[in-house]
Formats: sequence, C-alpha cells, structure tokens
Amino acid sequence: MTGDADPLILSLGFDRASFECFDDLRRAHFPAALNPIPAHLTLFHHLPGDGLAGVAAAVAETADDVTAFDMRVTGLRKLGRGVGFSLESSALAAVRSRLASRFADVLTPQDRQGFRPHVTIQNKVDPAEALALHDRLAADFAPWTARAEALLVWRYRGGPWEAAGCFEFRSAA
Repeated sequence: MTGDADPLILSLGFDRASFECFDDLRRAHFPAALNPIPAHLTLFHHLPGDGLAGVAAAVAETADDVTAFDMRVTGLRKLGRGVGFSLESSALAAVRSRLASRFADVLTPQDRQGFRPHVTIQNKVDPAEALALHDRLAADFAPWTARAEALLVWRYRGGPWEAAGCFEFRSAA
C-alpha cells in the first residue's frame, strides 16, 4: 500500500509528563532498530486509509464532545515478548465504544476484539528479557494518574507513522 491507501491508526494523546514517561521507557527498553514510533495507546489499529476525511470528521466530532479526563495507570502487563502499562478509565472506554460504533462497518477483526488499554514500552525481545523487565518495574510500581487530552490520527507508512490529525478534547477549565 502507498499514499492514501496506507491504513489509518487512531491513538490517544496524553498530557506531556505522562507521554514523556512512557516514551522514555519505550526508548530505553524497546529494541531501537524496531522502534520507529513513539509511545502510544492504540484505540484502532487499522481504519481505511482512503477514508481519512470521514475518519477525521468522526474523530473531531467525538473530541468536541469530550472533556479531557484522567486515567489510572494500574499496573504492568506481560506481553510475552514485551511489557506494557495497563490503564483504566470509564471515560476512555466510553470514547472508544462510541468510535467503535461509528466505525463498525470497517473494523478489522483485531479492532473488534475486546479493548484492553495499554501502552507498550517493550516488545520483540526474548521472553526471559521481557519477564525480567516486568519484574524489575513491578517491584517499584505504584499506580498513578495520566491525563487523556486528544485523539491522534496517524497514517501507517510500513513502519513509521505519519501524523494525520490531532483532535484535542475540551479543557476542564
């Protein structure tokens, strides 16, 4: 696929401090040669690339109706060959569900599966290395709060992602 046919990805935009924390950990623990993208929480892995205008319109409408919200970073998740942080938020689940309804006709089987929000900080390593990182991070882990501030649309470019839209939630102020 090339150009406008490249699929779209929808992810969540974090507050700066949370993003930097996740991204610093990802850069430290994800094999550099296999890590062309920043830390992210994926809402949808594959939306039609030729439908950018419709996707952007649905995402913009949703973002306009949502006030920025807090999410709990509740723990670490074993991913087999990697490690991620689990997040919980009823507001996040509602946003994702609303968008899943809008995109129901074009969702791939992966995006129809249950939504288990997480941020991957390590992947594609030996399972023993992943388990060691999980255990090391879990030993000092304390739940914390991250803030959801936007919906981000990306175009998948065969590895790297290209920004295709940022739709900020309303401010709580």
